[in-house]
Amino acid sequence: MKKRRIYIIVFVVSVLGLAVIQYKYLSIGLNLAKVQFNQKIALTSQELKKELRNKDELTFLIGKAITNDDTYFKLSLDSVQDASKYFLNDFITEKLVNNGIDTDFSFRIFSKDSTYYLTAPVVFANDENLIKYPLELEGYLPELLHTRVILELQFKDINTYFLSQLNGLTIPSLIFLTAIIVVVIWVLRSFYWQRRLITTTNEFINNLTHELKTPVFSIGLATKMLEADAPIENKPILGIIRQETERLKKHIDKVLELGSMETRKKVFDLYELDFKPYLQKLCEEFLLMAPLEKLEFSYNLDSGKYPIKADVFHLENAINNLLDNAKKYSGNPIISLTGKTKKDLLHIEVSDNGHGISEKDQMRIFQKYYRVSNGDLHKVAGYGLGLSYVKKVVQGHKGKINLVSKVGQGTTISIIIPLIKHGR
Repeated sequence: MKKRRIYIIVFVVSVLGLAVIQYKYLSIGLNLAKVQFNQKIALTSQELKKELRNKDELTFLIGKAITNDDTYFKLSLDSVQDASKYFLNDFITEKLVNNGIDTDFSFRIFSKDSTYYLTAPVVFANDENLIKYPLELEGYLPELLHTRVILELQFKDINTYFLSQLNGLTIPSLIFLTAIIVVVIWVLRSFYWQRRLITTTNEFINNLTHELKTPVFSIGLATKMLEADAPIENKPILGIIRQETERLKKHIDKVLELGSMETRKKVFDLYELDFKPYLQKLCEEFLLMAPLEKLEFSYNLDSGKYPIKADVFHLENAINNLLDNAKKYSGNPIISLTGKTKKDLLHIEVSDNGHGISEKDQMRIFQKYYRVSNGDLHKVAGYGLGLSYVKKVVQGHKGKINLVSKVGQGTTISIIIPLIKHGR
């Protein structure tokens, strides 16, 4: 539960961080857009100032409209003023578009003493969102009116215009941010769904194996009682029953141990010891059993001590698993075990002349319940727990496990565990 909260906190902080970064980039983009806009307005202002300096049809019409002079035209004064507004509006629009500004605007022409006045066809309300760019005209119009004349360009909702200019940055950013959030949420949901599924499966397996332990114990006890009074001819049969009961008990214990490992419960009691005598005894016992199992076995242990921190029970079980696999997956088993110390590490290698493991299967051989198959048929009975258990044990001893195998040439599995250094 704590890890889930940590994941959620990290996710929320990451999303907020991405949002803040995107906001910062957007602010920088808006500032750059404002700078570019001001530069374009400056260029447009220079062109307008230059074009409206001389007397031509447009400035002449503006002069008549602004001075309320209708003597030259046969139209009414209102018509003259309307015509001048629209002609000037089209003229300014052309200059703005040529300089890369395509947004709504308004304008007004007025003198400093407000005696003369002309507005655009569309007039904006004078509020705090209105941005004004005044331009003092030169030439014909100031000389006609004998006063300073100002052409004022007005823009509103300019930030909306800037955002529209940044659509190439803002829209993809929002899309990618949304995609990241959706993907991360989906991954987290899948992760926790799988964890719940694994937990439920492990609980079911643990409950089932616990239920199996009682009848197995009863069978073992009943077998011992029968052996006490059984006729000689029945003792081999009872021996087989006892042997298989012990094997089933070991499998049940192994499943329970794997479940404990996956739930991260403490299952290893590591003590400082010399593992050499334990490994020696294990090899001698397997050597005695070799003729009965019709296999060849040899071992070679380097001289000296093997000082490690180990849980003897689990480490011996792991090595026995490797020896058992070497026996099961070989036609005429030839098995060897070597133990040596090298660079503060204990190396225990088990080699066989078995069928070998393909590169594809080597990628998954240590996964729980995975078994190497030949087509759809498993040649050797098993549960796919052995090597998974071995890997868990080795990891619990802060070691690592290596596998070298070629199909048709056998397999070598190495357990590498750090030695206890002097002074530690």
